[in-house]
Amino acid sequence: MRWEADVLKPALLMAVALTLGGCGTVSGWFSGGRTATKPAELVDFKPTATLTRAWNASVGGAGPYVFSPGSDGSAVYVADRDGRVVKLDLASGRELWRVDAGRALSAGVGVGTGLVLVGTPRGEVLAFRTADGAPAWSARLSGEILVPPVALEGMVAARANDGRIYLLDAATGQVRWQYSRALPALTLREQGHLALTPVALYAGHAGGRLTALTLNNGAPLWEANVALPRGATELERIADVAGPLALDGRMVCAAAFQGRVACFDRLTGNGIWARELSALRGLDMDARHVYAADERGAVLALDRGRGTNPWKQDKLRDRGLSSPVAVAQAFVAVGDYQGHVHLLDAETGAFAARAATDGSAIQGVMLSLRSGLVVQTANGGVFAFRLE
Repeated sequence: MRWEADVLKPALLMAVALTLGGCGTVSGWFSGGRTATKPAELVDFKPTATLTRAWNASVGGAGPYVFSPGSDGSAVYVADRDGRVVKLDLASGRELWRVDAGRALSAGVGVGTGLVLVGTPRGEVLAFRTADGAPAWSARLSGEILVPPVALEGMVAARANDGRIYLLDAATGQVRWQYSRALPALTLREQGHLALTPVALYAGHAGGRLTALTLNNGAPLWEANVALPRGATELERIADVAGPLALDGRMVCAAAFQGRVACFDRLTGNGIWARELSALRGLDMDARHVYAADERGAVLALDRGRGTNPWKQDKLRDRGLSSPVAVAQAFVAVGDYQGHVHLLDAETGAFAARAATDGSAIQGVMLSLRSGLVVQTANGGVFAFRLE
C-alpha cells in the first residue's frame, strides 16, 4: 500500500489517500504538526515595471488537477479537466481550434514535434496535431498522469503516478522503453516534471533522487541525491523532488520538499552545490540565478555558480505560490492563490509589478515569453501579459 499527500495553500496541510490494492481510496486530513496561518496581506510598493494585459481567453476549470499552458512559439495551447484542448494565437489570443478529448484530463499541456500532449486519470497520453487539433495517437500507461508529457526530436516522455517513466515514439505513441522504481510509503501528489534533452531524460523522484536516463534504452546514466529522507515518521521522511527542473548547458538543478535545492553536472551527475531548502513547486534559472520558492512562500535567488543567496523575498508568506519563472532576464514571476502575478526584480528581489487575473489560484507553471508571460488559473482563465 502507498499513501499520497496533497499540499494545499495557505498552510502546509496534507490530504492523505490510502490506496488498498485497487479497492478504492480513503481520504483524511491532518496538519503535519503545523498550525494553519493567515496568508500575508499584499504590500504596497512603487512599481518599476508594468504588466499590461495583452489578451485573455477561457477554458474550463482544473478541478482537482493542475494545468499549465504550452507554446510552440506562435500559439498557446491549454487544456482543462473536462477534456477540452484549445489552441490560441500567441499575439492576439484568438481561438484557432478547440477539440474535445472525449474523456477527463489530469495533466497538460506538453508541446513539441508538432504535437499537443495531455494526460488522463486512467493513465492515457493523448496526442493531438498542433496544425488542426486532429487526434494523432493515444498510449495507455500504468497509472494516473499528473505532470505534462514532454516532446523533443521524435520522442515523447511521460510519467505515471506509480513511479514509472516512459519514452514513446512521437509518430506512433509506441513505447520505446519504460523505467520504474519503488515508491516510498508516503509521497506528495506534486510530482517532479520531466526534462527531455538530446542527451538524456532527467527526472526527479519521490524519495529525493534525481536521475539522468539514456535515450536508447532508459538505463540510468547517473543518479544523485537531491535530499535524503530523515525523521521518525513517514510524514517527516517525505523528501520528494517536486515541480520543474532547471537546466542550462552545464548543469541540472532540482528542489525537494523537506530537503534541498541542488545542482549537478548534466553529464556526470557530480554535485556542484546544494542548499538546505524545502520547496514544493520546483525551480527556474536565468543567466545569473536559480530561483526557488520555499514551502512557506519565500522566494529566493541562488547564485548559479556557487549557490549563495543574494536575496530573499518573504512578503508572500503562505500565499500558495506557483513555481517561479524567469522573465526577460531581468525579473522573476510567481503566481498566488488569489490569482495575482507578482513580478520581482531579479537583482534585488524587490517587487517590480503586480497584475490580477480572475481571482482563482495560479497553480500551474506560467509560460515565460521574451517580453511577458501567459498564465492559466484554476478556474480556466488564460491571461497574456506584456512586460513594459
